[in-house]
Amino acid sequence: MVNVILCGGSGTRLWPVSRALMPKQFVKLFGERSLFQLTVSRNAALCDRQCIVSNAEQYFLAVDQLHELDQTSGSYVLEPVGRNTAPAIALACLALAADELVLVTPSDHLVKDQRHYQQVLDKGQELARNGYLVTFGVQPTYAETGFGYIESGEGFTVKAFHEKPDLATAEEYLEKGSYYWNSGIFLFKAGVFLDELRSHSPKIHDACVKAFKNGIHGEIMRIRHEDMLDIPDDSIDCAVLEKSDRVRMVSAAMGWSDVGNFAALHDELPKDEHGNTLNDCHISVGSRNNFIYGRERKIATIDVENLIIVDTGDALLVSRKSSSQKVSQIVDRLRAQGNGLHNIHLTGHRPWGTFTVLEEARGYKIKKIEVKPGKRLSLQKHFHRNEHWIVVSGTATVTVGDEVRLVRPNESTYIKMGEIHRLSNEGRIPVVLIEAQVGEYIGEDDIVRLDDDFERTVAPSESS
Repeated sequence: MVNVILCGGSGTRLWPVSRALMPKQFVKLFGERSLFQLTVSRNAALCDRQCIVSNAEQYFLAVDQLHELDQTSGSYVLEPVGRNTAPAIALACLALAADELVLVTPSDHLVKDQRHYQQVLDKGQELARNGYLVTFGVQPTYAETGFGYIESGEGFTVKAFHEKPDLATAEEYLEKGSYYWNSGIFLFKAGVFLDELRSHSPKIHDACVKAFKNGIHGEIMRIRHEDMLDIPDDSIDCAVLEKSDRVRMVSAAMGWSDVGNFAALHDELPKDEHGNTLNDCHISVGSRNNFIYGRERKIATIDVENLIIVDTGDALLVSRKSSSQKVSQIVDRLRAQGNGLHNIHLTGHRPWGTFTVLEEARGYKIKKIEVKPGKRLSLQKHFHRNEHWIVVSGTATVTVGDEVRLVRPNESTYIKMGEIHRLSNEGRIPVVLIEAQVGEYIGEDDIVRLDDDFERTVAPSESS
Protein backbone atom coordinates (compact mmCIF):
# COMPACT_ATOMS: atom_id res chain seq x y z
CA MET A 1 0.00 0.00 0.00
CA VAL A 2 1.26 3.46 -0.96
CA ASN A 3 0.58 6.50 1.21
CA VAL A 4 -0.14 9.51 -1.00
CA ILE A 5 0.33 12.55 1.23
CA LEU A 6 -1.30 15.77 0.02
CA CYS A 7 0.81 18.76 1.04
CA GLY A 8 -0.56 21.57 -1.10
CA GLY A 9 -2.72 23.44 1.43
CA SER A 10 -1.84 26.85 2.86
CA GLY A 11 -3.85 26.78 6.10
CA THR A 12 -5.21 30.32 5.82
CA ARG A 13 -7.47 29.95 8.87
CA LEU A 14 -4.35 29.61 11.05
CA TRP A 15 -2.78 32.89 9.89
CA PRO A 16 -0.45 34.40 11.06
CA VAL A 17 1.07 31.14 12.37
CA SER A 18 0.53 29.53 8.96
CA ARG A 19 1.74 31.34 5.82
CA ALA A 20 1.84 30.32 2.15
CA LEU A 21 5.57 29.53 2.31
CA MET A 22 5.33 27.90 5.77
CA PRO A 23 1.84 26.37 5.90
CA LYS A 24 0.37 24.71 8.97
CA GLN A 25 1.40 21.17 7.99
CA PHE A 26 5.06 22.15 8.41
CA VAL A 27 4.69 24.28 11.56
CA LYS A 28 5.67 22.44 14.74
CA LEU A 29 2.48 23.00 16.70
CA PHE A 30 2.75 19.83 18.80
CA GLY A 31 6.12 19.67 20.49
CA GLU A 32 9.04 18.89 18.20
CA ARG A 33 6.98 17.39 15.36
CA SER A 34 4.92 19.04 12.65
CA LEU A 35 1.57 17.70 11.45
CA PHE A 36 3.35 16.56 8.28
CA GLN A 37 5.90 14.60 10.31
CA LEU A 38 3.15 13.07 12.45
CA THR A 39 1.33 12.01 9.27
CA VAL A 40 4.47 10.41 7.84
CA SER A 41 5.23 8.55 11.08
CA ARG A 42 1.63 7.42 11.56
CA ASN A 43 1.46 5.78 8.13
CA ALA A 44 5.05 4.55 7.79
CA ALA A 45 4.29 1.38 9.74
CA LEU A 46 1.13 0.69 7.70
CA CYS A 47 2.34 1.44 4.17
CA ASP A 48 5.20 0.12 2.05
CA ARG A 49 6.20 3.55 0.75
CA GLN A 50 5.01 7.11 0.34
CA CYS A 51 4.40 9.62 -2.44
CA ILE A 52 4.27 13.27 -1.46
CA VAL A 53 2.24 15.61 -3.66
CA SER A 54 3.42 19.12 -2.96
CA ASN A 55 3.47 22.64 -4.23
CA ALA A 56 6.86 23.10 -5.85
CA GLU A 57 7.84 25.83 -3.40
CA GLN A 58 7.20 23.56 -0.39
CA TYR A 59 9.22 20.60 -1.66
CA PHE A 60 12.35 21.48 0.29
CA LEU A 61 10.35 21.85 3.53
CA ALA A 62 9.14 18.27 3.12
CA VAL A 63 12.68 17.07 2.35
CA ASP A 64 14.12 18.79 5.43
CA GLN A 65 11.44 17.44 7.74
CA LEU A 66 11.81 13.93 6.38
CA HIS A 67 15.55 14.14 7.09
CA GLU A 68 14.67 14.95 10.70
CA LEU A 69 12.78 11.65 10.77
CA ASP A 70 15.74 9.85 9.13
CA GLN A 71 13.54 9.11 6.12
CA THR A 72 14.96 9.75 2.67
CA SER A 73 13.03 7.23 0.58
CA GLY A 74 9.79 7.85 -1.28
CA SER A 75 8.72 9.81 -4.33
CA TYR A 76 7.37 13.30 -5.05
CA VAL A 77 4.91 14.90 -7.42
CA LEU A 78 5.65 18.62 -7.67
CA GLU A 79 2.81 20.86 -8.81
CA PRO A 80 3.75 24.34 -10.09
CA VAL A 81 0.23 25.48 -9.18
CA GLY A 82 -2.51 23.75 -7.20
CA ARG A 83 -5.59 22.39 -8.99
CA ASN A 84 -7.33 20.79 -6.00
CA THR A 85 -7.37 17.21 -4.74
CA ALA A 86 -8.75 15.27 -7.74
CA PRO A 87 -5.82 16.18 -10.07
CA ALA A 88 -3.27 15.81 -7.27
CA ILE A 89 -4.42 12.26 -6.54
CA ALA A 90 -4.72 11.39 -10.24
CA LEU A 91 -1.13 12.46 -10.98
CA ALA A 92 0.13 10.27 -8.14
CA CYS A 93 -1.99 7.28 -9.24
CA LEU A 94 -0.78 7.51 -12.85
CA ALA A 95 2.70 6.56 -11.63
CA LEU A 96 1.41 3.40 -9.90
CA ALA A 97 0.32 -0.05 -10.98
CA ALA A 98 -3.44 -0.36 -11.45
CA ASP A 99 -3.81 -2.88 -8.60
CA GLU A 100 -1.71 -0.85 -6.13
CA LEU A 101 -3.64 0.10 -3.00
CA VAL A 102 -3.48 3.85 -2.39
CA LEU A 103 -4.05 5.48 1.01
CA VAL A 104 -4.66 9.19 0.46
CA THR A 105 -4.12 11.36 3.53
CA PRO A 106 -3.97 15.10 4.08
CA SER A 107 -0.66 16.21 5.57
CA ASP A 108 -2.21 18.61 8.09
CA HIS A 109 -4.64 16.49 10.10
CA LEU A 110 -4.24 15.01 13.58
CA VAL A 111 -5.08 11.40 14.51
CA LYS A 112 -4.63 10.55 18.18
CA ASP A 113 -5.85 6.93 18.35
CA GLN A 114 -3.31 4.95 16.32
CA ARG A 115 -4.78 1.57 17.29
CA HIS A 116 -8.27 2.40 16.04
CA TYR A 117 -6.79 4.12 12.99
CA GLN A 118 -5.08 0.87 12.00
CA GLN A 119 -8.32 -1.05 12.56
CA VAL A 120 -10.39 1.17 10.26
CA LEU A 121 -7.67 1.04 7.62
CA ASP A 122 -7.76 -2.76 7.76
CA LYS A 123 -11.50 -2.64 7.08
CA GLY A 124 -10.92 -0.09 4.34
CA GLN A 125 -8.36 -2.33 2.64
CA GLU A 126 -10.89 -5.19 2.47
CA LEU A 127 -13.37 -2.95 0.67
CA ALA A 128 -10.72 -1.39 -1.59
CA ARG A 129 -9.46 -4.80 -2.72
CA ASN A 130 -13.01 -5.54 -3.85
CA GLY A 131 -12.96 -2.52 -6.16
CA TYR A 132 -14.56 0.14 -3.96
CA LEU A 133 -13.55 3.76 -3.36
CA VAL A 134 -13.36 3.97 0.43
CA THR A 135 -13.80 7.12 2.45
CA PHE A 136 -13.60 7.45 6.23
CA GLY A 137 -16.33 9.28 8.13
CA VAL A 138 -15.87 10.68 11.64
CA GLN A 139 -18.86 10.65 14.00
CA PRO A 140 -19.54 14.33 14.78
CA THR A 141 -19.41 15.42 18.42
CA TYR A 142 -20.86 18.89 17.85
CA ALA A 143 -22.51 20.93 15.09
CA GLU A 144 -19.50 21.94 12.99
CA THR A 145 -20.03 24.29 10.03
CA GLY A 146 -16.47 24.08 8.73
CA PHE A 147 -16.54 20.45 7.52
CA GLY A 148 -18.19 18.63 4.66
CA TYR A 149 -20.51 15.78 5.69
CA ILE A 150 -21.13 12.23 4.46
CA GLU A 151 -24.67 10.86 4.74
CA SER A 152 -24.40 7.12 5.39
CA GLY A 153 -26.72 4.38 4.18
CA GLU A 154 -27.04 0.73 5.16
CA GLY A 155 -23.83 -1.15 5.81
CA PHE A 156 -20.94 0.74 4.27
CA THR A 157 -22.99 2.49 1.57
CA VAL A 158 -23.12 6.26 1.10
CA LYS A 159 -26.34 8.14 0.34
CA ALA A 160 -24.82 11.56 -0.36
CA PHE A 161 -21.99 14.01 0.21
CA HIS A 162 -22.92 17.41 1.60
CA GLU A 163 -20.95 20.68 1.46
CA LYS A 164 -20.22 22.73 4.58
CA PRO A 165 -23.63 23.45 6.17
CA ASP A 166 -25.00 26.44 8.07
CA LEU A 167 -25.42 26.05 11.84
CA ALA A 168 -29.07 25.00 11.73
CA THR A 169 -28.33 22.29 9.15
CA ALA A 170 -25.28 21.08 11.10
CA GLU A 171 -27.41 20.77 14.22
CA GLU A 172 -29.94 18.74 12.21
CA TYR A 173 -27.16 16.46 10.95
CA LEU A 174 -25.94 15.93 14.51
CA GLU A 175 -29.42 15.02 15.75
CA LYS A 176 -30.08 12.48 12.96
CA GLY A 177 -26.92 10.50 13.71
CA SER A 178 -26.41 9.24 10.15
CA TYR A 179 -24.18 12.12 9.07
CA TYR A 180 -20.41 11.98 9.45
CA TRP A 181 -17.61 14.49 9.09
CA ASN A 182 -15.66 13.95 5.89
CA SER A 183 -12.12 13.21 7.08
CA GLY A 184 -10.49 13.66 3.67
CA ILE A 185 -8.84 10.23 3.99
CA PHE A 186 -9.43 7.78 1.13
CA LEU A 187 -8.37 4.26 0.17
CA PHE A 188 -8.71 2.54 -3.22
CA LYS A 189 -6.84 0.82 -6.01
CA ALA A 190 -5.04 3.29 -8.27
CA GLY A 191 -6.68 1.86 -11.39
CA VAL A 192 -10.18 1.96 -9.90
CA PHE A 193 -9.84 5.64 -9.05
CA LEU A 194 -8.51 6.50 -12.51
CA ASP A 195 -11.33 4.52 -14.17
CA GLU A 196 -13.95 6.38 -12.12
CA LEU A 197 -12.28 9.72 -12.81
CA ARG A 198 -12.32 8.98 -16.54
CA SER A 199 -16.03 8.01 -16.37
CA HIS A 200 -17.27 10.95 -14.32
CA SER A 201 -14.76 13.75 -15.01
CA PRO A 202 -13.12 12.93 -18.35
CA LYS A 203 -11.68 16.42 -18.86
CA ILE A 204 -9.74 16.17 -15.61
CA HIS A 205 -8.60 12.64 -16.40
CA ASP A 206 -7.40 13.44 -19.91
CA ALA A 207 -5.63 16.65 -18.84
CA CYS A 208 -3.88 14.77 -16.03
CA VAL A 209 -2.74 12.03 -18.44
CA LYS A 210 -1.32 14.68 -20.77
CA ALA A 211 0.43 16.49 -17.90
CA PHE A 212 1.84 13.21 -16.59
CA LYS A 213 3.23 12.22 -20.00
CA ASN A 214 4.85 15.63 -20.50
CA GLY A 215 6.28 15.76 -16.98
CA ILE A 216 9.86 15.20 -15.90
CA HIS A 217 9.89 11.70 -14.39
CA GLY A 218 11.93 10.03 -11.68
CA GLU A 219 11.71 9.92 -7.89
CA ILE A 220 10.82 13.59 -8.26
CA MET A 221 8.16 14.10 -10.89
CA ARG A 222 7.73 17.71 -11.99
CA ILE A 223 4.67 18.84 -13.95
CA ARG A 224 5.00 21.60 -16.54
CA HIS A 225 3.31 24.85 -15.58
CA GLU A 226 1.27 25.14 -18.78
CA ASP A 227 0.04 21.55 -18.47
CA MET A 228 -1.01 22.09 -14.86
CA LEU A 229 -3.01 25.18 -15.80
CA ASP A 230 -4.90 23.11 -18.39
CA ILE A 231 -6.23 20.75 -15.69
CA PRO A 232 -9.70 21.71 -14.40
CA ASP A 233 -9.72 22.63 -10.70
CA ASP A 234 -11.92 20.23 -8.69
CA SER A 235 -11.98 18.18 -5.50
CA ILE A 236 -12.10 14.39 -5.38
CA ASP A 237 -15.54 14.66 -3.77
CA CYS A 238 -17.08 16.70 -6.59
CA ALA A 239 -15.17 15.08 -9.46
CA VAL A 240 -15.65 11.44 -8.46
CA LEU A 241 -17.16 10.48 -5.11
CA GLU A 242 -20.47 12.33 -5.45
CA LYS A 243 -21.05 10.69 -8.86
CA SER A 244 -19.74 7.15 -8.41
CA ASP A 245 -21.75 4.13 -7.27
CA ARG A 246 -18.57 2.41 -6.06
CA VAL A 247 -18.13 4.55 -2.93
CA ARG A 248 -18.17 3.01 0.54
CA MET A 249 -17.66 4.63 3.95
CA VAL A 250 -16.00 3.25 7.08
CA SER A 251 -16.95 4.90 10.37
CA ALA A 252 -13.79 6.01 12.18
CA ALA A 253 -13.57 6.97 15.85
CA MET A 254 -9.82 7.62 15.77
CA GLY A 255 -9.35 10.89 17.64
CA TRP A 256 -9.37 12.87 14.39
CA SER A 257 -9.11 16.65 13.97
CA ASP A 258 -8.37 18.72 10.89
CA VAL A 259 -6.84 21.41 13.18
CA GLY A 260 -8.45 23.79 10.70
CA ASN A 261 -8.80 26.86 12.90
CA PHE A 262 -7.59 28.22 16.22
CA ALA A 263 -10.63 26.96 18.13
CA ALA A 264 -9.84 23.42 16.94
CA LEU A 265 -6.14 23.85 17.73
CA HIS A 266 -7.02 25.13 21.21
CA ASP A 267 -8.96 21.91 21.86
CA GLU A 268 -5.85 19.82 21.13
CA LEU A 269 -3.21 21.71 23.13
CA PRO A 270 -2.44 21.49 26.89
CA LYS A 271 -4.15 24.09 29.06
CA ASP A 272 -3.76 25.64 32.51
CA GLU A 273 -6.34 25.36 35.28
CA HIS A 274 -8.34 28.22 33.73
CA GLY A 275 -8.51 26.75 30.22
CA ASN A 276 -5.85 29.00 28.68
CA THR A 277 -3.28 27.32 26.42
CA LEU A 278 -0.07 26.67 28.31
CA ASN A 279 2.50 29.26 27.22
CA ASP A 280 5.60 30.39 29.09
CA CYS A 281 5.22 33.85 27.56
CA HIS A 282 1.68 34.33 28.90
CA ILE A 283 0.82 36.15 32.15
CA SER A 284 -2.85 35.83 33.08
CA VAL A 285 -4.94 37.75 35.58
CA GLY A 286 -8.52 36.55 35.72
CA SER A 287 -8.46 35.29 32.12
CA ARG A 288 -10.15 32.06 31.01
CA ASN A 289 -10.47 29.77 28.01
CA ASN A 290 -8.16 31.77 25.74
CA PHE A 291 -5.95 30.52 22.93
CA ILE A 292 -2.57 32.21 23.42
CA TYR A 293 0.26 31.81 20.90
CA GLY A 294 3.56 33.66 21.05
CA ARG A 295 7.15 32.58 21.60
CA GLU A 296 9.09 35.80 22.00
CA ARG A 297 7.31 38.73 23.64
CA LYS A 298 5.35 38.55 26.91
CA ILE A 299 1.58 38.41 26.42
CA ALA A 300 -0.40 39.71 29.40
CA THR A 301 -4.17 39.29 29.64
CA ILE A 302 -6.56 40.69 32.27
CA ASP A 303 -10.15 39.50 32.74
CA VAL A 304 -10.65 38.33 29.15
CA GLU A 305 -12.37 35.13 28.04
CA ASN A 306 -12.71 33.03 24.90
CA LEU A 307 -10.23 35.02 22.83
CA ILE A 308 -7.64 34.08 20.22
CA ILE A 309 -4.39 36.02 20.69
CA VAL A 310 -1.59 35.20 18.27
CA ASP A 311 1.71 37.12 18.19
CA THR A 312 4.28 36.15 15.53
CA GLY A 313 6.60 39.17 15.64
CA ASP A 314 5.41 40.75 12.41
CA ALA A 315 1.67 40.29 12.94
CA LEU A 316 -0.80 40.27 15.84
CA LEU A 317 -4.21 38.61 15.65
CA VAL A 318 -6.94 39.18 18.25
CA SER A 319 -10.31 37.53 17.74
CA ARG A 320 -13.23 35.96 19.52
CA LYS A 321 -12.76 32.21 19.55
CA SER A 322 -16.20 31.78 18.01
CA SER A 323 -15.04 33.80 14.97
CA SER A 324 -11.99 31.66 14.20
CA GLN A 325 -13.45 30.57 10.83
CA LYS A 326 -13.21 34.20 9.63
CA VAL A 327 -9.40 34.42 9.82
CA SER A 328 -9.15 33.49 6.14
CA GLN A 329 -10.95 36.76 5.34
CA ILE A 330 -7.96 38.64 6.77
CA VAL A 331 -5.67 36.67 4.47
CA ASP A 332 -7.87 37.58 1.49
CA ARG A 333 -7.54 41.28 2.37
CA LEU A 334 -3.78 41.08 2.79
CA ARG A 335 -3.47 39.34 -0.56
CA ALA A 336 -5.65 41.98 -2.24
CA GLN A 337 -3.46 44.72 -0.75
CA GLY A 338 -0.33 43.08 -2.15
CA ASN A 339 0.95 42.67 1.40
CA GLY A 340 3.52 39.91 1.82
CA LEU A 341 2.35 39.09 5.36
CA HIS A 342 0.07 36.35 4.03
CA ASN A 343 3.01 34.76 2.27
CA ILE A 344 6.04 34.59 4.54
CA HIS A 345 7.19 34.98 8.14
CA LEU A 346 10.03 37.15 9.39
CA THR A 347 12.01 33.93 9.07
CA GLY A 348 11.84 32.47 5.57
CA HIS A 349 12.85 28.90 4.73
CA ARG A 350 14.69 28.21 1.49
CA PRO A 351 16.40 25.19 -0.08
CA TRP A 352 19.76 26.52 1.05
CA GLY A 353 18.75 27.46 4.63
CA THR A 354 16.90 30.35 6.27
CA PHE A 355 16.85 34.12 6.44
CA THR A 356 15.38 36.28 9.20
CA VAL A 357 14.53 39.95 8.78
CA LEU A 358 15.92 41.65 11.91
CA GLU A 359 15.04 45.22 11.00
CA GLU A 360 13.66 47.07 8.00
CA ALA A 361 13.08 50.75 7.31
CA ARG A 362 13.21 53.13 4.38
CA GLY A 363 16.54 52.68 2.62
CA TYR A 364 17.86 49.63 4.50
CA LYS A 365 17.15 46.09 5.63
CA ILE A 366 19.12 43.88 8.02
CA LYS A 367 18.91 40.08 7.83
CA LYS A 368 20.41 37.07 9.55
CA ILE A 369 21.21 34.40 6.94
CA GLU A 370 22.02 30.76 7.68
CA VAL A 371 23.34 28.56 4.86
CA LYS A 372 23.37 24.79 5.31
CA PRO A 373 26.55 22.78 4.71
CA GLY A 374 27.01 21.99 1.03
CA LYS A 375 24.40 24.56 -0.09
CA ARG A 376 24.68 27.77 -2.06
CA LEU A 377 22.57 30.72 -3.14
CA SER A 378 22.06 31.61 -6.77
CA LEU A 379 24.60 33.56 -8.81
CA GLN A 380 22.89 36.95 -8.88
CA LYS A 381 23.03 40.74 -8.98
CA HIS A 382 20.93 43.68 -7.77
CA PHE A 383 20.27 47.01 -9.48
CA HIS A 384 19.14 49.13 -6.53
CA ARG A 385 21.02 48.03 -3.42
CA ASN A 386 24.47 47.44 -2.00
CA GLU A 387 25.06 44.56 0.42
CA HIS A 388 27.44 44.11 3.36
CA TRP A 389 28.03 40.57 4.66
CA ILE A 390 29.53 39.94 8.11
CA VAL A 391 30.21 36.29 8.96
CA VAL A 392 29.24 35.28 12.51
CA SER A 393 30.10 31.56 12.38
CA GLY A 394 31.31 29.04 9.83
CA THR A 395 33.37 29.83 6.76
CA ALA A 396 31.64 31.35 3.73
CA THR A 397 32.85 31.00 0.16
CA VAL A 398 32.04 34.31 -1.48
CA THR A 399 32.10 35.04 -5.20
CA VAL A 400 32.16 38.72 -6.24
CA GLY A 401 32.77 39.28 -9.92
CA ASP A 402 35.73 37.11 -10.93
CA GLU A 403 37.10 36.85 -7.37
CA VAL A 404 36.37 33.88 -5.10
CA ARG A 405 37.54 34.03 -1.49
CA LEU A 406 36.85 32.62 1.97
CA VAL A 407 35.24 34.86 4.58
CA ARG A 408 35.67 33.69 8.18
CA PRO A 409 34.01 34.72 11.48
CA ASN A 410 34.33 38.44 12.22
CA GLU A 411 35.35 39.12 8.61
CA SER A 412 33.19 40.92 6.08
CA THR A 413 32.73 41.61 2.39
CA TYR A 414 31.00 44.31 0.39
CA ILE A 415 28.98 43.88 -2.81
CA LYS A 416 28.23 46.99 -4.83
CA MET A 417 24.97 47.25 -6.73
CA GLY A 418 25.27 45.62 -10.14
CA GLU A 419 28.10 43.28 -9.14
CA ILE A 420 27.62 39.57 -9.80
CA HIS A 421 27.93 37.58 -6.59
CA ARG A 422 27.22 34.28 -4.85
CA LEU A 423 27.33 32.92 -1.30
CA SER A 424 28.26 29.24 -0.72
CA ASN A 425 28.94 26.99 2.24
CA GLU A 426 31.52 24.37 1.35
CA GLY A 427 32.15 23.45 4.99
CA ARG A 428 30.58 20.97 7.38
CA ILE A 429 28.82 23.39 9.75
CA PRO A 430 26.22 26.07 8.94
CA VAL A 431 27.39 29.51 7.87
CA VAL A 432 25.67 32.29 9.81
CA LEU A 433 26.07 35.87 8.66
CA ILE A 434 24.48 39.27 8.99
CA GLU A 435 23.45 40.95 5.73
CA ALA A 436 22.90 44.70 5.61
CA GLN A 437 21.14 45.92 2.47
CA VAL A 438 21.34 49.63 1.69
CA GLY A 439 19.67 51.33 -1.25
CA GLU A 440 16.76 53.36 -2.54
CA TYR A 441 14.80 50.17 -3.18
CA ILE A 442 15.22 46.99 -1.11
CA GLY A 443 12.32 44.88 -2.35
CA GLU A 444 12.90 41.13 -2.74
CA ASP A 445 12.17 41.39 -6.47
CA ASP A 446 15.34 43.45 -7.08
CA ILE A 447 17.26 40.35 -8.09
CA VAL A 448 18.54 38.91 -11.37
CA ARG A 449 19.55 35.24 -11.18
CA LEU A 450 22.23 34.20 -13.61
CA ASP A 451 22.13 30.43 -13.20
CA ASP A 452 19.32 27.93 -12.94
CA ASP A 453 19.77 24.88 -10.78
CA PHE A 454 17.16 22.43 -9.52
CA GLU A 455 16.59 24.06 -6.15
CA ARG A 456 15.53 27.34 -7.68
CA THR A 457 13.38 25.55 -10.23
CA VAL A 458 11.27 24.11 -7.41
CA ALA A 459 11.46 27.28 -5.30
CA PRO A 460 11.27 30.23 -7.71
CA SER A 461 10.49 32.81 -5.05
CA GLU A 462 13.82 32.21 -3.29
CA SER A 463 15.01 35.31 -1.46
CA SER A 464 18.65 36.54 -1.50
